[in-house]
Amino acid sequence: MQIDFIELTDTDLQTVKEIYEYYVENSTATFHTGKITVKEMQDLMYIRHPVYKSYLIRADGITCGYCYLAPYKKRQAYNRTAEVTVYLKKEYTGHGIGKLALQRLEEVTRSAGIKVLIGIVTGDNIQSIHLFTRLGYEKCAHFREVGEKFGKILDVVAFQKIL
Repeated sequence: MQIDFIELTDTDLQTVKEIYEYYVENSTATFHTGKITVKEMQDLMYIRHPVYKSYLIRADGITCGYCYLAPYKKRQAYNRTAEVTVYLKKEYTGHGIGKLALQRLEEVTRSAGIKVLIGIVTGDNIQSIHLFTRLGYEKCAHFREVGEKFGKILDVVAFQKIL
């Protein structure tokens, strides 16, 4: 399978929103509980930013997901740290694409001067926890019972990798 990362443009936001909405409606991977607008999606991501990159992920020419970097916090002292996010269409999970996406984001951050990456996942998101662990991220925080979705009380776990 040929995997390509295409820098995201404004015209891709509807596609990204559709991928994300699957997780909003069917999983605890995100704490959004209702549909979001394209504008709200745009507010989550950075397009054409010199440091914080966003990509469509294509497998053999078919859009299968997206990934992006965002500031960990919007205060200058955190400028050396970025948050990583990856979402794949359900049928493309478990094929190593998430690993390639995280590796791509790591390459981008190294050239941009970012020194620390943070991944934040729901405590029951075993696939993402395994992915971060396999790629050398260390668990650095565990927030217990901070969310609730579908009647389930949820933990949030943070992983970090110092580059």
